[in-house]
Amino acid sequence: MSSNQSRRKFIKDSATTAAAALAVPSIIPAEAFGANDRINAAVLGINGRGKSHIQGFMVQDNVEVTTLCDPDMNLLKQRQKDFKDKYNKDVALEQDLRRIMDNKDIDVISIATPNHWHSLAVIWACQAGKDAYVEKPGSHNIWEGRKMVEAAEKYDRIVQHGVQLRSSPAVNEAIGLLRDGYIGRVYMARGLVFRWRPSIGDAGFEPVPDGIDYDLWTGPAMKRPFTRNLVHYNWHWTFEYGNGDVGNQGIHETDLCMWGLDVGLPTKITSMGGKFLWDDAKEVPEVLTSVYHYPEEDKIIQFEVRPWCTNTEEGVTVGNIFYGDKGVLVVDGYDSYKTYLGQKREPGKSGSDGAMSGSEYDRGAGGTDGHFANFIEAVRAHDKTILNGPVETAHLSSGLAHLGNIAYRLGRVLTFDPDSERFVNDAEADKLLKRNYRPPYVIPENI
Repeated sequence: MSSNQSRRKFIKDSATTAAAALAVPSIIPAEAFGANDRINAAVLGINGRGKSHIQGFMVQDNVEVTTLCDPDMNLLKQRQKDFKDKYNKDVALEQDLRRIMDNKDIDVISIATPNHWHSLAVIWACQAGKDAYVEKPGSHNIWEGRKMVEAAEKYDRIVQHGVQLRSSPAVNEAIGLLRDGYIGRVYMARGLVFRWRPSIGDAGFEPVPDGIDYDLWTGPAMKRPFTRNLVHYNWHWTFEYGNGDVGNQGIHETDLCMWGLDVGLPTKITSMGGKFLWDDAKEVPEVLTSVYHYPEEDKIIQFEVRPWCTNTEEGVTVGNIFYGDKGVLVVDGYDSYKTYLGQKREPGKSGSDGAMSGSEYDRGAGGTDGHFANFIEAVRAHDKTILNGPVETAHLSSGLAHLGNIAYRLGRVLTFDPDSERFVNDAEADKLLKRNYRPPYVIPENI
C-alpha cells in the first residue's frame, strides 16, 4: 500500500469511527486519568478563538483552565478579569509558552495563536508529554504539518484539530449518505468561503506597545516592523504569518471536501485570483479560485473565496456542495445539510443539529463544546482513535489550502506527488513547502 493510499485509508477509517526544541521530560501516561481526576488546561492565544477555547474547556466535567498564555500582557490581564467575572475563579497568566511546556501541572494545551505558531506549539507540547487541541489550520506550511504528525506519533500524544464540524451529528450523517451512494457516484466537491471582509487600511509602522513581547509573537517567522495591521487579527492577510481566508475559515471547508470525497492530497493544482476591491495592507488575494484534480480517483475539488457582495450558492455562503451522478448534497456551515435528487432536484434527506446558543461556533452537538468533549474523552482514554479530528487530517486539510496558495503565488499549474509530499521536478515550488525558521523557534528536521 502506498503512503498516499495509507493516508486516504486513515481519513476514511477516522470518519467511520466518528474520525531549538525543548528537552523531553518524563511523561506521565494520559491513561492515568480517571473519570474523577481533574485535567488542567492552558490556553495559548486569547484574543479571538482563544475565548471559545476557554469556554470549551470550562464546560467539561473535571476540566479546569489553570493558565492563560499570550505575548500581550494587556490582553492577559483583561482575560483574567473576564475569567474571574464569569467563573468566579482565579487563573494564572504567562507570556512565554515555553514555560507552559515546562509546567508539569498542566496536562493539556489548546493553541489559538496566529497560524505561524501552530505546528511548533504542537510539537513542543508533544515533546513535553502534553496532549494538544490545535486551532485550524494545523500548520502554516506542508513540511511542518508532516513534522507535527511525526511528533504526535513519536511521543504518543493526543492531538485534535479544531474543525468542529467533524463532531456534528448532522455532518457525520451527511458523510454517511455520501459513502452509501445516496447521491450516486460523488465526483466533485465545492468549498465556499464568501465572508464579509472589509478593507484593513494601512496603519503604518510604530514602536511596539508596552506589554507586548513582539519577539515571542513573531516566534518562528521573520520579524517585521510592528504594525496594527498584524497584531492582533490582520496577520491572517499576510503570507508570513497567515494563509488568507482559504487557510482561515476555509480549512473547515477544505477538510470537509477531502472527507466527503475520501481523498488525500491532489496531483494537479491550479489557482487564480487577486485584489480587486481594496487598496490596503492585505498581501493575500481577496478573491481566489483554486482547483485540485485527482486523476487516479477521477475526482475534483473546486474552492472559492470571495470577500464582499456576492450571490449565494444553493443558499450557502460558507459551506460545501457535493456533486454525484444522482444528486447534490449541500452542507451549510457547521451543522446542517440538504440533498436534491435527479434532474428535477426533488428534495431528499436533510438534517440539522439545531441551535444551542447564540454563537455560530457553539451551535448543536457539533459546536466547539462538543469538539472539546470529544478531545477530553480521547485524552482520558489515551486513545487517538476516539478523535473526530485527528492530527493526520489536520495536516492534510491544511495542506490542501497551502497547495492552492502556492499555485496562486507562482501563477501556473503545479504537479504534486502526494507520496513524497513534494512537487514533481519543480524546485521553485518546493521552496514554498517550508519556511526559514528564526532561532530559537526552530522545528527540527528530526523530531
